Amino acid sequence: MRTRKWIKLSAIVLAIGLLASACSSDDGPDEDETATEGGTDTGQEGEASGDTLQTVTDRGTLVCGVNGAVPGFSFADEEGNITGFDADYCRAVAAAVLGDPDAVEFRQLTAEQRFTALQGGEIDVLIRNTTWTATRDGSEGATFATTTFYDGQGLMVKADSGVSELADLQGATVCVLSGTTTELNLTTLSEAEGLNLTPQTFEDNETLQSAFEQGQCQAWTSDKSQLAAVKSNFPEEQGGPDGLVILEDTISKEPLGPVTRDGDSQWSQIVDWVVIATIQAEEFGINQGNVEGFSSDSPDVQRFLGQSEGEAFDPGLGFPSTTWTTDVISAVGNYGEIYNRHVGPDTPLGLERGLNNLWTEGGLLYAPPYR
Repeated sequence: MRTRKWIKLSAIVLAIGLLASACSSDDGPDEDETATEGGTDTGQEGEASGDTLQTVTDRGTLVCGVNGAVPGFSFADEEGNITGFDADYCRAVAAAVLGDPDAVEFRQLTAEQRFTALQGGEIDVLIRNTTWTATRDGSEGATFATTTFYDGQGLMVKADSGVSELADLQGATVCVLSGTTTELNLTTLSEAEGLNLTPQTFEDNETLQSAFEQGQCQAWTSDKSQLAAVKSNFPEEQGGPDGLVILEDTISKEPLGPVTRDGDSQWSQIVDWVVIATIQAEEFGINQGNVEGFSSDSPDVQRFLGQSEGEAFDPGLGFPSTTWTTDVISAVGNYGEIYNRHVGPDTPLGLERGLNNLWTEGGLLYAPPYR
């Protein structure tokens, strides 16, 4: 996917500001017609100022880019309400900077739209099953926050396909979303294993699923969490969840997490530390039910909750309140609560914590000290 790299306004552009403004005005209406309501104005303000926090504060809402079509992560119901693991992290950021987890405008984006929307300032943050890679970090004008979900790519087939391992897919056609790391990984797998796979690409999950159901592809490849989400919600007339099998093979590393624009370090660290706070809260035993009255003699816990030897503790990250961690945990809970609520063992997705457990429990979640 070709994207425009987000570039700071230079002194030269400022010197010819009147001309630049005129050109921008000419382009504006066309962009508004293709963007979701409010996207262009929001983006131009945030991009020009380089101060997303101020933009969000002045607007009074957070514009958060999500998928909207992945059960358990971000899924829009018939009334347009979006819930899920990723959606809760959007709400967590809103709680931290606005004091209101409901002050979120969700922007549903396809894989091909997401970085363009981020670079153009149509969204304030992207929290949409997006893999952290070197190229994206270096060429997409993107800054990745702490990973919220450690995933890996897999393949899913119909239960009656007779396929039980990768070798059985020799010469198969595989459904895959375009503009994703998944597409590149599939090509790598095919060449490395000599499978002669034929990718059939689609821009969105809806058309991909329709093609898969119709038998246009013998397999569907994506992050395993997304495959589990699709499987949990598969139509009964197609065999329901039992009609699908996710192969055991994991063919890549897919660290997923929030993404912000390059060039606004304060906003990036705010989003980063919101994620870190949910992880640290779980390690401290602080949850949605006890955070308001939580007390401890530990200086580490006191600092985390905004106090240090009786004085307000502010590490200088840019949060508007020293008690922002309490606002976040009160709104969405700690990491474990968010995970178990939407994708854990007792949900339709049924995902064990695994790598997404605390470091003290053998996982990869590790919060740097809040001091």
